Amino acid sequence: MSFQSVNPADGNTLGEFDAFTDAELEAALAAAAAAAPLWRSRPVSGRADLVRQASAVLRQRAEELARLMTLEMGKPIREARAEIEKCAWVCDYYADEGPGFLADEPVGSDAGRSLLAWQPLGTVLAVMPWNFPFWQVFRFAAPALMAGNAAVLKHASNVPGCALAIEDVVAAAGLPPGLFTTLLVGSAAVAD
Repeated sequence: MSFQSVNPADGNTLGEFDAFTDAELEAALAAAAAAAPLWRSRPVSGRADLVRQASAVLRQRAEELARLMTLEMGKPIREARAEIEKCAWVCDYYADEGPGFLADEPVGSDAGRSLLAWQPLGTVLAVMPWNFPFWQVFRFAAPALMAGNAAVLKHASNVPGCALAIEDVVAAAGLPPGLFTTLLVGSAAVAD
């Protein structure tokens, strides 16, 4: 099986991407599971620095990413540029506000100390639609990563280029390998 990136405006194939084999899928999931404990142990301020760096990478590559979105799924270029800026904004927002959101909250009780603590879940699977190929992912990824989770993305099958570009943005921002991975798998593989 493979995934094709097809320009909806003219029907031309932009690229073809091989689906993950079972072994590649297991390796990607194992890498995310291995990256998660290391990421969760990083101070929240350190996570914020790298999520903020993802914002910088998005802005640096805005034109390239917007053009990819336009070619791969037909979004008007003006809207695609705005979508990339919105993704950069959400990274900045969670980098700025995340430490406060994740701070322990004291709770009154008869115990010596009681608090509400926010703990990472581990690895989170995101299954995303095609119509906002960057925004839907970043509105999930920025808070999930800030909270100390690893993330694996099963994007819509018609936007594999966008999915891989998002993985590349996260890697270019300096987040640890395996922490955010695009899974090139069909919908039937999600339940497993």
